[in-house]
Amino acid sequence: MKASDLFVKALENEGVEYIFGVPGEENLDFLDSLRNSSIKLVLTRHEQGAGFMAATYGRLTGKPGVCIATLGPGATNFVTPAAYAQLGAMPMLMITGQKPIKKSKQGQFQIVNIVDLMRPITKFTKQIVNANNIASLVREAFRLAIDERPGAVHLELPEDIANEQCSEQVFEAVGSRRPNAGEVVIQQAVEMIENAKMPLLLIGAGANRKNTSKALTDFVNKLEIPFFNTQMGKGVVDERHPLYLGTAALSDNDFLHCAINRADLIINVGHDVIEKPPFFMEHSGTKVIHVNYFPAQVDAVYFPQLNVVGDIDTSVENIANSIKNKSNWDFSYFERIKNEVNIHLTKYFEDTRFPLLPQRLVNIVRNQLPEDGIVTLDNGVYKIWFARNYKCYNRNSLLLDNALATMGAGLPSAMLAKLINPNRKVIAVCGDGGFMMNSQELETAVRLKLNLVVIILNDGAYGMIKWKQEGMGFDNFGLDYANPDFVKYAESYGAYAHRPTSDEDFRNTLEKCLNADGVHVIDLAVDYSLNHSILNVLLKEKSCIL
Repeated sequence: MKASDLFVKALENEGVEYIFGVPGEENLDFLDSLRNSSIKLVLTRHEQGAGFMAATYGRLTGKPGVCIATLGPGATNFVTPAAYAQLGAMPMLMITGQKPIKKSKQGQFQIVNIVDLMRPITKFTKQIVNANNIASLVREAFRLAIDERPGAVHLELPEDIANEQCSEQVFEAVGSRRPNAGEVVIQQAVEMIENAKMPLLLIGAGANRKNTSKALTDFVNKLEIPFFNTQMGKGVVDERHPLYLGTAALSDNDFLHCAINRADLIINVGHDVIEKPPFFMEHSGTKVIHVNYFPAQVDAVYFPQLNVVGDIDTSVENIANSIKNKSNWDFSYFERIKNEVNIHLTKYFEDTRFPLLPQRLVNIVRNQLPEDGIVTLDNGVYKIWFARNYKCYNRNSLLLDNALATMGAGLPSAMLAKLINPNRKVIAVCGDGGFMMNSQELETAVRLKLNLVVIILNDGAYGMIKWKQEGMGFDNFGLDYANPDFVKYAESYGAYAHRPTSDEDFRNTLEKCLNADGVHVIDLAVDYSLNHSILNVLLKEKSCIL
């Protein structure tokens, strides 16, 4: 059979549902093979949009999302999505084309060594030089993309190889069972937890897996140890739980750190060094148990006293089932801090000034979305407010990027979330800067007939950097811009557009958009003026010495 036919057959064998991308002439054999496949091609308007959609598919399903681009400039546009998936532990396969490798007719025109380019930002990258190797390479790429720690992989299919004849063969998609932590180390962890006086549970990005969510919920319910999470660990355990203390959206100097600094033991499950540190370890007597698929990467701010290495959910279950003595524990201080955190975070929830405060936006969105609703964020200062103030009831119900922290991913991520969850409400929240980086994907969303809400936070500047600029004592310079008329812009793509003029108008508009068909864009004026006065709260305040 033709090599490109075999490639598509191998992808079908892996259960691939969608391929996102912008094909070029070097992909035409593959495109023709895809024409009669069960796999759906989603044509995007930029390779970045395709890559972000594929990465988000991996994040939500645990199966590699697949995207395609041509050689040269098409492939180089995958660099940011590759880093996004790699740092965020999202399984993704990128397929790129290439000129014929056996005979060149165009010299070096458009040729970039994409395999070498991808090597530092993927788990695996390979040029296919023999059609008979396609099936094994696809199987190996999928295995590596899924294996802990998940990430991005890349295969380059040259034009002449795609057209070769080859043997018809695919390899069975075989899963693997991760080893469990040994009994000795489980017992060591149990002894440390039983001997602690004020243990805390921390849930990190690496714990954001389906089975681990149940194991950690059972752990909290059985042992009644208070917990907090990182930004990418949100929702692994329902944040309405009475033992939830908050999210470490900042690395230090937040109310939550009052509890973290007082703990004498932190059970850190799924720690991932790609996230901003949720706390800084100091040689102060606080011990840390590292529970993960692999040992801790030691650095100046993270040097745990015990590594529990193995399948996370099994480790968590074994520890919970082995703990018998809880007599040393005293969580009364954590209870007081929880009340302080709640008072602090909800302070502006009912503030109806307009332009809208980000805290008020978070409250409105949470109140109007159902329990299983999904919010995707682009990158900006509002991400901190959603991380701190937005309670997640389910894992992966707030899709934010605390790894690469790139702009431009919010809209494509929301499109993918809605595509594979058509019965769930989905809102993309984007800063005006991040929205414009992939705003052309509005056409893709309209073409796909998605029912989607996009909120653009309009402040006419790169607000996160302005906040940092001001906080570091620099003059205001170089970060302001003019926006298009977002209402007319959205309508030109066939989307519905709205520009609310008050708090009440926004609430009513959002409610209508969430219950209407089509793509709805809301141009929302936002007020970041209180960022410094609210965020710059020092631990020396009275709340930390209650």
